[in-house]
Amino acid sequence: MRLAHLHVSDQKNKGDVAIVLAVQQLLRQQFPDCKIVDFPVEFLRDGDDAKILEQINTCQLIIIGGGGIFYRWFLPFNSALIQAIKKPIVLYGVGYINELGAPELNQFAINSITELCRKCTLISVRDNKTKKWLTDNNIKADNIKVVGDPTIFLAETKPNLQLSDARSIIGLNLNYSGWLGFGKYKDNILSAYNSVINYYEGLGGRFIYCLHHPDERKIIPELSSQTLSVLDLSAGEQKYIYGTMNLLIGMMLHSAVLSFGSGTPFINVAYDLRNYSFAEYIEHPELIIDANEITPTKLLALCQKVLAEEAYYRQDITQRRHLIWQAQKKFLQSIKSLI
Repeated sequence: MRLAHLHVSDQKNKGDVAIVLAVQQLLRQQFPDCKIVDFPVEFLRDGDDAKILEQINTCQLIIIGGGGIFYRWFLPFNSALIQAIKKPIVLYGVGYINELGAPELNQFAINSITELCRKCTLISVRDNKTKKWLTDNNIKADNIKVVGDPTIFLAETKPNLQLSDARSIIGLNLNYSGWLGFGKYKDNILSAYNSVINYYEGLGGRFIYCLHHPDERKIIPELSSQTLSVLDLSAGEQKYIYGTMNLLIGMMLHSAVLSFGSGTPFINVAYDLRNYSFAEYIEHPELIIDANEITPTKLLALCQKVLAEEAYYRQDITQRRHLIWQAQKKFLQSIKSLI
C-alpha cells in the first residue's frame, strides 16, 4: 500500500523534521507494510507539475500535515490541484500560524483553505484555536477532530552522551530562524534569559542550549552562561535529553512540544498564535510569556514557580499525554477504516 505524505520539507528546522518523523511513525504503526511517498506541501500551492499529481493519485490515501500548514508562506492553495486529487485526503494534526505583528490572511487564502477542508475525508487539528479558526471560516465543527500535535509521540532515542549531575538542568531556545519580529524584542528577551542564567548558575545550575535551527548559533554568544553547552542531535535524541532536564525555556513551538512529550515542564516565550494555542490545549496557559511583555522579573518568577512545582507538572503532563494519545489513537483508527 502506498500513502502520499505532503508535509513541510524544511530539513534545517528540527521541529519540522520531528513532525514528519512522528506522523510517519504513527502511520506505520497502523500500516506496517505501507510505503510512504514524500511530497513538499508547497505543491498544494503551486500544483504545476502534472507528473507529481499523477504520482499522488497512484497512492491509496493522501495525508497532509501535521504542522502549521495554514500559514501565509504555503498559501493560497491551488484550487485546480485540490479538485484534481482523486483519492481520499486526510488532514493530520495541522495548525494555524499567525506571528506577532503579521497581517491576517486575505480572503483568497482563507477560501483556499476552506476548499481543501471540504475536499477532505477526515480533518484533525493540533489545538482548539485552529478548530475555532476553521469553524469561524465555515467548516463544520463536527467534521474537525482535535488530536494534539503528533510530535508529542515522537519515538525517543538515547544518545551516546554524558549527562550532567548539576543541581538543576535548564534548557534554552530562541527563535532566531526567520521570525522578522525578533529584532524588535531582542534586548528584552536576552535580558530576561540572562537574568535567569545568572540566578541559577549562582545556585550551581547548568544550562543547555537546545538548537532547533542552525541560524540560532548566531544568537547563542549573546547568552551570558558560563556552563552553556549546545544540544544539536537528531529530533528523537533531542527529545530524550529534554526528558532529563528540569525545565525548558524556549521560543520555537516544538521546543515546548518535545519537552512536553518527554515529560518535562516548559516555559514558552510566545511570538505566534501557535504558542498560545499549544499551552491552552494542554490547559496550562500560565506557562506562556508574551515576547512583547517579557521582563527579567517576570521570567525569573515564572521559572521559580515552575521549578518549585516540577513534580506536579510532571504528573500532570503524564496524565494529559495519555488523554491526547487516546484522541490520536482514535483518529488513526479512523484513517485505517478508509483503507
